[in-house]
Amino acid sequence: MEKTINFIVEQIKNLSDEKTPVVVAIDGRCASGKTTIAACLQEKLSCEVIHMDDFFLRPEQRTEERLKTPGGNVDYERFLEEVIIPLKQEEAFFYRPYDCHTQTLKAPVEVKGCPVILVEGSYSCHPCLYENYDLHIFLDVDKETQLQRIRLRNGEEMAKSFVQEWIPLEEAYFLVFNIKEKCELKY
Repeated sequence: MEKTINFIVEQIKNLSDEKTPVVVAIDGRCASGKTTIAACLQEKLSCEVIHMDDFFLRPEQRTEERLKTPGGNVDYERFLEEVIIPLKQEEAFFYRPYDCHTQTLKAPVEVKGCPVILVEGSYSCHPCLYENYDLHIFLDVDKETQLQRIRLRNGEEMAKSFVQEWIPLEEAYFLVFNIKEKCELKY
């Protein structure tokens, strides 16, 4: 993994020679290592990490129509308004993470203006967000390893929810929008 991290760091540094801030999307299958790689990159680059999990739909937004739309279970509208628009102004800004357990928005989190911003999580490369990134990374994982990691991380009961609900939603999103194929880096 160290070799992968070092290569990504090199790619980001090359981009930062051309512009700032460099905004990187890390998309991929659940339990593929997106959060882990983002944490490693954050340590090496001293950058900010924004998690797409903080932008899942709130209960009142979860309509049948919205959830049938590939990639529709994320609040892209709020992400664009609270993250992308302020990010382009190259200043510190705040966004309110969504807490899946309490189903409420938490206290605002500050994102300081810095040369590199990582957006980590499934759905980060959705077509309505894609053009806002300078680099797109896709992380893959085989089904057996994925299920083992989900069981370890979330427990057996939640693993059933992932298999029955979340993984099929992700797979539809990846397939319909060719997410993996559109990413410059794939692991």
